[in-house]
Amino acid sequence: MSTSTAVPVVRLARPADADTIAGFNAAMAWETEGKRLLPQVVGAGVRRLLAEPGLGFYLVAEAGSEVVACLMVTTEWSDWRNGRFWWIQSVYVAPGWRRRGVFRALYEHVGQAAAAAPDVCGFRLYVEHDNVAAQATYERLGMSRTDYLLLEQLRPGVVFLRTD
Repeated sequence: MSTSTAVPVVRLARPADADTIAGFNAAMAWETEGKRLLPQVVGAGVRRLLAEPGLGFYLVAEAGSEVVACLMVTTEWSDWRNGRFWWIQSVYVAPGWRRRGVFRALYEHVGQAAAAAPDVCGFRLYVEHDNVAAQATYERLGMSRTDYLLLEQLRPGVVFLRTD
């Protein structure tokens, strides 16, 4: 892995980035939640989003020819605000690039793109309760906690984790 001092260039992800992004997603799930994703499921999910722009988009940070970070943006319609929230998800920065402004560059890119999209009213993300380092990073960049608690129910039979 490269350890250049320059902040990587942020760009939209391309289909050729799919395997790297899927690997980053698997690494993030393991590091932050102790979950092992099924490679064929996460790989198919990444490729599908890249092929169907209506689902969202990925940004990557690239140093030279190496992708060193990524994040995904999906949308949620808010009838209260007559606009879309962009959800920042699947954030991962390769270990050798952490604490060097890479996430900040991705985050600022999202902010600039959201400001240029007339119907985007804001952006959100969710973070694990115990991931205090990530929470501190997000708060330093201007995000604030909300009064909402995230709940979910998976469809029966949905399998995305390895059991080993």
